[in-house]
Amino acid sequence: MTLTQWNFEQLELGEGARWINDRLVVVDLLAGRVLETPGTVPAPFQEIAKLDVPVGAVAPTSNGLMAAKGTGAGLLDGPTLESFAGAGLRVNDAAADPAGRFWFTTMAYDTEPGRGSLHRLGAPAPVLKGLTIPNGPAFSHDGKLMYLADSARGLVHRFDVNADGDLSGRRTFLHLPRQTPDGMTTDVTGNVWIAFWGSSVVRRYRPDGKLDQEIHLPARQPTSVCLGGPDLSRLFITTATCGLRRPTLHDGALFAVDVNIPGRPANAYVPAHS
Repeated sequence: MTLTQWNFEQLELGEGARWINDRLVVVDLLAGRVLETPGTVPAPFQEIAKLDVPVGAVAPTSNGLMAAKGTGAGLLDGPTLESFAGAGLRVNDAAADPAGRFWFTTMAYDTEPGRGSLHRLGAPAPVLKGLTIPNGPAFSHDGKLMYLADSARGLVHRFDVNADGDLSGRRTFLHLPRQTPDGMTTDVTGNVWIAFWGSSVVRRYRPDGKLDQEIHLPARQPTSVCLGGPDLSRLFITTATCGLRRPTLHDGALFAVDVNIPGRPANAYVPAHS
């Protein structure tokens, strides 16, 4: 496998990599920027939107993009539909599940322990509380499993998801207390790719939690991953310069590597199913 630096724009907090409409879409979270680039050849980012609030991630819809933004969620170019977060909080990550529900996480700007939550658009209250830096969620391709990281605690949990979107059967998928699992995605066989903040590595885990593969990067802070490209077998990796006193030309850049098991495009948000 050959790792390629896909472009050289240094994002402050590159996140939310998603394969949407045959393009790679990412965010520069704290800057409120939503960006896209082709997945066929290395190319600069094109800015889709610039908001005055943080943007955690987006999902396709029938008429645009649904976004985790500010303290809640709403269409990228529309008003926030729901907001659960209070003072000192912001969105962090988001994804739609295969049934069309939109999930997003919130956390404290100062990463205060226990103030993070997982939300589902349309639910009257947070689905999970007591988290610190929640990343994900990522879903199995049949939608029956959800993976969610609490990055500051080195934890990745796995849940069962029923037909109504309720979670049950919470169990530990990974516990790596000296490492920081960040954004993640699944492939068609159920493996889970995870970016590890501060470790210069992304790893693929089998469904039983065993380490299957790892890819080392010249950037120190990998943040999110997704599978895309012409055959959906290209792993894209976002990174960040946030917090680095002397970032190199690799920090904050986008990387790509071709792998042997494909994924699927980002799930679409379907309002009727939320």
